[in-house]
Amino acid sequence: MAVLTLAQCGGGSSDDAAGDGAGARDRGNLTELVGAYTAGFGTDGGYRRPSRADRRAVAAGIGLLLDDRRSQAERRLSDVDLTVRTVTDRAAGRRFAEIADRSDDGTAPRGWGRVYIDLEGPVRWSVQVPHPVADRDTERLGTELMRRSPGGVLVLAGAHRDAGRGDSADVAHRRDTVFHAVCDELVRRGLPGIQLHGMTDDAAPGHDVVASTGRGREAVTEGRRLADALRKRDYDVCRAWVRSCPLEGLDNMQGRSAAAHDVPFLHLEFEPRLRERRGDIRSVVAALATVTRTWQRP
Repeated sequence: MAVLTLAQCGGGSSDDAAGDGAGARDRGNLTELVGAYTAGFGTDGGYRRPSRADRRAVAAGIGLLLDDRRSQAERRLSDVDLTVRTVTDRAAGRRFAEIADRSDDGTAPRGWGRVYIDLEGPVRWSVQVPHPVADRDTERLGTELMRRSPGGVLVLAGAHRDAGRGDSADVAHRRDTVFHAVCDELVRRGLPGIQLHGMTDDAAPGHDVVASTGRGREAVTEGRRLADALRKRDYDVCRAWVRSCPLEGLDNMQGRSAAAHDVPFLHLEFEPRLRERRGDIRSVVAALATVTRTWQRP
């Protein structure tokens, strides 16, 4: 079995942090690690709304990490009880910085989510999972894309979308969340993003995928490339930049932020079988990688 190790990172840049050694505590790969984290998500899991200061602190810490100022990032994130570790996925041959909440293992997790940053080279793009578990297996699509395509940042919500009071934990439709604060920081830096959602079998009759650029048009070329790659794999795609489609994500807050900054953004809805079957997952991730590869270039 592949071994995934977590070691508490010391000071210095990300290159100073070893992913192996006595700090190892888990076995598997990034997908299994995230799956274990999200396994307990439920509608009664609880969610605590972060303050504006909390959101700003997390965004600032992520920014420091992206600037390769790890010691400062760790101190900033520690102020809001977040930790930074290095995760080594031996099967994929990749190391990631993991930004996680110290309360995740406690009796009352805040539900603020996690961020994973590729440490093997320049960061060029993000994949966002706003509704893990609620949109079943979208977290698996996101982690598999991170494992197989270099230069990514994974932004993962930390609670079921119905866990909070009202819609407070539905991070795709709110600005007052840690999830949005992180995505906003990435947009500010010009990083294009892919956001993954799951739809029911009857949500888009005749289509396996709904692909949209949200309120912006900057990712139309990438959307066409993705739709063509999916079509070659025998999946039918509703292309929202060509025709009216259900679930276009026009009210998606991360998409609106990307559009306001002229940053490419793709909002994707997948029917259940594409998220659940191993062969379909491989095919979908391969198609997504045709887009992220274009974003890996300077």
